[in-house]
Amino acid sequence: MRRLLTSLTIAVALFAAFPSFALEVVPPGNRNAEQPPVPGASVRRTKGTRGTFDSKYEKIRDLLASDHALMAKIKKTAAAYDIDPIHIVGALVGEHTYNVDAYDRLQSYYVKAASYAGENFRFAYQGESVETFVNRPQFAKCAGKTDSYTLWNCREDVWDEDFRGKTVDGKSFPNNRFSAVFFQPFYAGQTFGLGQVNPLTALMLTDLVHKVSGYDKLNEKDAGSVYKAIMDPDISLAFIAAAIRRSIDDYKQIAGMDISKNPGITATLYNVGNSRQRAAALAARNKSGGKTVLPEENYYGWLINDKLDDLRRLL
Repeated sequence: MRRLLTSLTIAVALFAAFPSFALEVVPPGNRNAEQPPVPGASVRRTKGTRGTFDSKYEKIRDLLASDHALMAKIKKTAAAYDIDPIHIVGALVGEHTYNVDAYDRLQSYYVKAASYAGENFRFAYQGESVETFVNRPQFAKCAGKTDSYTLWNCREDVWDEDFRGKTVDGKSFPNNRFSAVFFQPFYAGQTFGLGQVNPLTALMLTDLVHKVSGYDKLNEKDAGSVYKAIMDPDISLAFIAAAIRRSIDDYKQIAGMDISKNPGITATLYNVGNSRQRAAALAARNKSGGKTVLPEENYYGWLINDKLDDLRRLL
């Protein structure tokens, strides 16, 4: 009953926030006849393990097909966030086809998560913790934002505008993503767990995950808890679902687009991130007039739409 009431409260709040104009429904299927190019890093990573994209796709598909407990958790989590479970399946398949190799058993993910328990590390860049960094005066505009999603999106915007690739107060900052510079203490580009969730993404989504799933809120002061959340398969499923929920809502609220019927688009956004900024860019483009431009899938989302019949059989 508590979860039902929470879901209804979220639904009412989101409905009130949606634009009054009619939503443009993005139809199923790919907009591109052929798969967009796969990034070189993904190609090199796969060749380095002597694998192929086809073999990696089959491995994660077979893991999902054989692990009935995992599929039950996916369906239950999807229901809690009011999304079709195919969106979670698409995110998992895309990550394990193009970014990492799947383990043969779900238990391996639990073991890997446990191996990081108690690790002492923090989110920082050149000795400056992110906690200290976001107290710089440039971030004053974010001070009034209490929701974790708007707060960390604001901080990411400030990073891009005022610090990325610049020298500030005598300190130079890389021309790289906020998440890569401050939130990956082991090596750049590293994500973890079943859903390969980025630590910054987890911090953005922690309020929604706490509200819907009841997991403890995360904060930048405790990097260990963030990694525990994104590496534990049970908890990470909630963050995967929350990321998809947010991308669907961002496109509804900002761009007037309903992307919930196209798993390739939600998979693309799960892959590239920044759904709020991308929805805003699409909205600005369509406001300029002419034929309405729909969001397009990238290589990652293209695969999900192309394999959709195969993946739906898993459900």
